[in-house]
Amino acid sequence: MVQSRLLDIAISEFGTKGLEGASTRGIAAAAGTAMSSITYHYGGKEGLYLAAADRIAERMSAVMGDPSELSHELAADDVGEARAQIHRIFGRLADKMASNESADWTLFVLREQMKPGEAFERIYGGVMGQMVRRLSDLICIATGCAEIRTGRIATITLMGQVITLRANRATCLKLLERDVLEPNDILDIKARIDANIDAILDSMRAEEQGQA
Repeated sequence: MVQSRLLDIAISEFGTKGLEGASTRGIAAAAGTAMSSITYHYGGKEGLYLAAADRIAERMSAVMGDPSELSHELAADDVGEARAQIHRIFGRLADKMASNESADWTLFVLREQMKPGEAFERIYGGVMGQMVRRLSDLICIATGCAEIRTGRIATITLMGQVITLRANRATCLKLLERDVLEPNDILDIKARIDANIDAILDSMRAEEQGQA
């Protein structure tokens, strides 16, 4: 229990202040444990940072739903199910980006995105990597695209509209004239994301069929 609390506090501190700015002494005090506990279990600040990354990978796996959906093989012509899975994955991701519950670990991940290291490799090696690769495969099935690179580029652009709910939170709130995102705001944003996904998939499918 103490180690779990320690890691959650570490995630918050590292996410807010970065590896260099965070204090292991402050993390230990906030967790109600001794500095020696960090040294004993993790070897020091860097080890604690990597353990925090592993904890984030576990949390991401827990919130992204049924893991079998990310590995279940679809037939190359199962267009409807591929599209449905794309919507489900982005819907769950949007919920997490909009939720304050994910604020600490998404800040940590955003820092690693800007300056990736071993911690990012550990996070990407979990459900994050599975998710983005799955999305690119699903996009290829949903659009009839044979080029894996094209599916991956589409994944990058589609993810941007969801990640902005966290990366550009202050701008979103200003634009909507809110202090917090209300449930109806999240529903409206998700509806627009769904419409954008369908429009992009339809356009890509038309291109593949020579109708564009």
